Amino acid sequence: MAAASADTGDTAWLLAATALVLLMTPGLALFYGGMVRTKSVLNMLMMSFVSIALVTVVWLAAGFSLTFGEDAAGGLIGGLEHIGMSGLGPDSVQGTVPTLLFATFQLTFAIITAALVSGAVADRAKFGAWLVFVPVWALLVYVPVAHWVWGPGGWILEKLGALDFAGGLPVEIVSGASGLALCLVLGPRMGFKKDSMRPHNLPMVMLGAGLLWFGWFGFNAGSALGANGLAAAAFLNTLAAGCTGLLGWLCVEQKRDGHPTTLGAASGAVAGLVAITPSCGSVSLLGALVIGLTAGAVCSYAVSWKFKLNYDDSLDVVGVHLVGGVIGTLLIGVFAARSMTGGAEGLLYGGGLGQLGKQLLAVVVVAVYAFAVTYGIGKLIDVTMGFRASEEQEQTGLDLTVHAETAYDHGVLGHGAPVSSSVVPHAQKVTPQA
Repeated sequence: MAAASADTGDTAWLLAATALVLLMTPGLALFYGGMVRTKSVLNMLMMSFVSIALVTVVWLAAGFSLTFGEDAAGGLIGGLEHIGMSGLGPDSVQGTVPTLLFATFQLTFAIITAALVSGAVADRAKFGAWLVFVPVWALLVYVPVAHWVWGPGGWILEKLGALDFAGGLPVEIVSGASGLALCLVLGPRMGFKKDSMRPHNLPMVMLGAGLLWFGWFGFNAGSALGANGLAAAAFLNTLAAGCTGLLGWLCVEQKRDGHPTTLGAASGAVAGLVAITPSCGSVSLLGALVIGLTAGAVCSYAVSWKFKLNYDDSLDVVGVHLVGGVIGTLLIGVFAARSMTGGAEGLLYGGGLGQLGKQLLAVVVVAVYAFAVTYGIGKLIDVTMGFRASEEQEQTGLDLTVHAETAYDHGVLGHGAPVSSSVVPHAQKVTPQA
């Protein structure tokens, strides 16, 4: 029997999709960076960029094997056969693509999931603590959930039968629940609910959202793992849901506040893209339009919950990614179409409540697991080395106090206490001008 060989068309598409998904993390860095105040812009960018390096090392060392290795514990975790990427040469094939390419594609998902969490603790997390948190969290939270959903023998995939095409559970719900846990560990920012904490650069936010949307086509359509009709359907569903998410958010803003905003447009598009991520390969175009619209409208209200419940989710990871991920994952149970899934059908298409129940169980288990384990990791780091920046660092700004840089000339002026000369590098000491 001839050895399996990679399909060149599928391989070419997945190479492009992998590059697109990797670009999402710099896009996220700009999206988040524009949303914070001027004194912590570079720190926000760094939290995303350093996640690329940290998660890559962990993934190549053990993450890929524990996620996609043969199941070793009743659907809970993969085996150790590919530790250090052992046994995976250029001729190894996963389906119709090289295994090394498949591993790299999946790596980009792990990277952006870690980076997403940083938005919940913007302006106040120790950078050193973040360097410790990311690799531990990737192994203990992301990797097990990804195995449950996508790995061979994973219990959500093969035992429960819940559907998740491109990452509603391991990416969106995990990042949202983890962000909630971490912002509870660190507590609210100084001045939360008192000081103005408006985005400092909305054009940067819009640029970041555009790069995220662009990369999301690789994220969702690439998950078909081939240049085929399913990839095309996922691509169109992704575009459609992003559009209706944007419109849904703007409609709520217009009705509630009297003003459609650029931040609302960017956030609404992201909310729609979040919600369609798990469902893009399971629902029809009609389902995608409704899912995006629902997410845009609901998430526009959800981002205000932090003020009522007193948790400081700085950049709305909970309100957009957790809530949007839950909406998209649950609505598979309503809109799943046999023409897309090849079998499972949602409530709207005569499938009954069975699939909806499976989706709900998967959402609850993943959210609770991610929250509990992340809270434990965060607490342990906080007790041992401290997770929160000092009051002086937070007041002055993390850019100058941690990285010895500023994003803009005089970028820290007008934000709290005067900058101590002890934290300003000689080359950056300036005399304020009238």
